[in-house]
Amino acid sequence: MRKKGFIFDLDGVIVDTAKYHYIAWKTLADQLGFAFTKRQNELLKGVSRTRSLEILLAIGNIEASEAQKAYWMEAKNMEYLRYIEKMTEDEILPDVPKILQFLKEHQYPIALGSASKNASHILHKVGLLEDFDVLVDGTHVSKAKPDPEVFLLGAKELGLEPSDCVVFEDALAGVQAAKTAGMIAIGIGDHESLREADYVFNDFTEIEARFLSTL
Repeated sequence: MRKKGFIFDLDGVIVDTAKYHYIAWKTLADQLGFAFTKRQNELLKGVSRTRSLEILLAIGNIEASEAQKAYWMEAKNMEYLRYIEKMTEDEILPDVPKILQFLKEHQYPIALGSASKNASHILHKVGLLEDFDVLVDGTHVSKAKPDPEVFLLGAKELGLEPSDCVVFEDALAGVQAAKTAGMIAIGIGDHESLREADYVFNDFTEIEARFLSTL
């Protein structure tokens, strides 16, 4: 039997940095004079920084030049990084280390597949950087999820066929990207919003080692 490779999204799967993204985007929205809710923030899950800003500006009915957009994206990122710098291993989501340890012990290849351009730094801050054989993040790809580019590149870097890869995702766009790539998609989070995934769990505490072995 060919061994599977496992590809993890970052935000909402390994760590909950979504809350920091929300705070940073909300700060920008406040400065621009309109409200931005947690519910609206769900629209930004799993998409690029550029696309996130486009969605935010559409919510506020604001038009801007490319130069102004670039300035706002940088300002948002600097605000976000202020929170990232304070991260510790305490912010790793429940049982993620246990799952990573099981995969490592059984020599399953492990990759990160994230839109975040700060992925490497975040993994370093929480002490998980060395657990990944391959890192593919926003600095390596040009197309945002649901385009499968990030996962296809992850499979390539692992030396595996897409059909031999399993993806952990918390966003619908990420699940769709995994399915488009021909991979098994495991949703982490809300069952209703992730119903297109092959399997859905509330979090990693519900995933048993024997389940991973059967994949």
